[in-house]
Amino acid sequence: MARQSVWAPKVAALIQGGNSMAAIAQIKVAPTVKDLQALRTLLSAAKLLTSHPNVDAATSDMIAELSAPRLHRSP
Repeated sequence: MARQSVWAPKVAALIQGGNSMAAIAQIKVAPTVKDLQALRTLLSAAKLLTSHPNVDAATSDMIAELSAPRLHRSP
């Protein structure tokens, strides 16, 4: 069985605490698309996406970047 990731609740707690710049820094180094989608689900349930449009844009951008095929992968 797979372990649940604790990344999304931790980043959501950063946003709820008012530290959206630290949250955006964490979003830019997000582990997977699944974690980003879980974060968006948590934020939309707490109605934080509308009050933090920069976080909304950052999560959308990173989902698009992580979903796209890469031309070069490091070894």
